[in-house]
Amino acid sequence: MSVHKGAPALLGAGTLCVALLLTGCASTAPPAPARSAGAPPAVGDSRPAVVPPRPAAGAPGRAANSLSSAPAPAPRLPGVGPATQALLPDDTTQALVVTGATADDNLSTATLYARDPAGRWTPTAGPWPTRNALRGWTSDHHAGDLRTPIGVFRIGDGGGRLPDPGARIPYDQDEQFAISGTGFAGEPLEGSFDHVIAIDYNRVPGRTPLDKERPLGAEKGGGVWIHVDHGGPTQACVALEREPLRELIRALDPARNPVVVMGPTPELTR
Repeated sequence: MSVHKGAPALLGAGTLCVALLLTGCASTAPPAPARSAGAPPAVGDSRPAVVPPRPAAGAPGRAANSLSSAPAPAPRLPGVGPATQALLPDDTTQALVVTGATADDNLSTATLYARDPAGRWTPTAGPWPTRNALRGWTSDHHAGDLRTPIGVFRIGDGGGRLPDPGARIPYDQDEQFAISGTGFAGEPLEGSFDHVIAIDYNRVPGRTPLDKERPLGAEKGGGVWIHVDHGGPTQACVALEREPLRELIRALDPARNPVVVMGPTPELTR
């Protein structure tokens, strides 16, 4: 096994793509501001208008709207709600959003976004078709449940059987990424791990994707990767077609503290 160069840690938390290698994966509106004294009632508002006393002559006037100087809310990552947005690290300026329609879907879509200095998120690559686990998604992943974990996870370590396609993140080329067998649809799994990106679910960040240490315990799964699509659902990983995956590996920038935000739309938009 090659020694994998370290990368900064982010979030921890599994499933089984390495399992095939190592065991078997191949596969609100905010509340309305109080009406200022003297403001006319809004349309449909049955409350009487409040008429303030006239200021004494020479008395300084009061600003009509004390909320006008309130800061605007920070722009939100497209496709996510406030609860998911709150999970993003403050220093993250690159995010891959992977979404499925429902909790039981194994087809999904991925788009890479970048945040500019003003805080605005814009798409920089994709959308790409992706696959996830056979039975869909879960917020409480366990080994063998055939569901992909929902959440926000760091993605900063890559590798594969084939040479580095131009990554800025650490990349571990190793023959141990070779795989064989068939997937859930009878499709060949060979080549699925030619290139992979480790998702920091129940793993130690900064190590090769082949590393088998599971901080949450083996029962919580592990080896959840973004890997080459083999034409069928996965055991827990996210699968992306070969060329988009190579493009993603080249695009990920450790200085941007990249993460993957993944799950079904109803969960991510909360």
